[in-house]
Amino acid sequence: MLIAGFPAGAWGTNCYLVAPAAGEECVIIDPGHQAAQGVEDAVKKHRLKPVAVVLTHGHIDHVASVVPVCGAHDVPAWIHPEDRFMMSDPEKALGRSIGQQLMGELTVGEPDDVKELTDGAALELAGMQFSVAHAPGHTKGSVTFRMPEQADIPPVFFSGDLLFAGSIGRTDLPGGDHAEILQSLARVCLPLEDSTVVLSGHGPQTTIGRERATNPFLREVAAGLGGGFSAAPRRGM
Repeated sequence: MLIAGFPAGAWGTNCYLVAPAAGEECVIIDPGHQAAQGVEDAVKKHRLKPVAVVLTHGHIDHVASVVPVCGAHDVPAWIHPEDRFMMSDPEKALGRSIGQQLMGELTVGEPDDVKELTDGAALELAGMQFSVAHAPGHTKGSVTFRMPEQADIPPVFFSGDLLFAGSIGRTDLPGGDHAEILQSLARVCLPLEDSTVVLSGHGPQTTIGRERATNPFLREVAAGLGGGFSAAPRRGM
């Protein structure tokens, strides 16, 4: 399996291209702010053919390049229905103070073909399977994508802004909810195998085992405390 990832734009949002191997079809995950050129560079370098864009949530730092990327390759974008409005109205999703700073810089809108994700769906794309889990808390429509173990490759978990190395997504923007993100961590992350590789929306890769042992938020959830523990800063837009 080939996973080519790079941080893009002002927020260093991780964009990923996933394919069975070089020279084959691929899926693009979260082409955000200023990600279009990086996508094209990776497509050319690895001789890939994009067949779909999938989005972990609707914040502009994850979706800003969806229209040009989908348009360039004539592919659909997949997003949870509760976050779909953010592609056309990022200011509503971010709050006025943040949204107004961006509106003069960005061209917003939906690509020509938008498909909606559902909890528990199994997407068959580019010859690969992506298990979808609805994981609200950072936004109402946040989702994660999990790929099963393959031969000697451990399971891979694209966590979006749900789980980071050492932290979790912020919950102070419209649609965010701290109690809800803790519930999502418990339901979506804790059952995963320790060997699962976590590729998040921001920052370096990690594993579920490492986060189970060291991430204060995941440890809180595992201990069943469910309170407002916040010893580590939260990340993401």
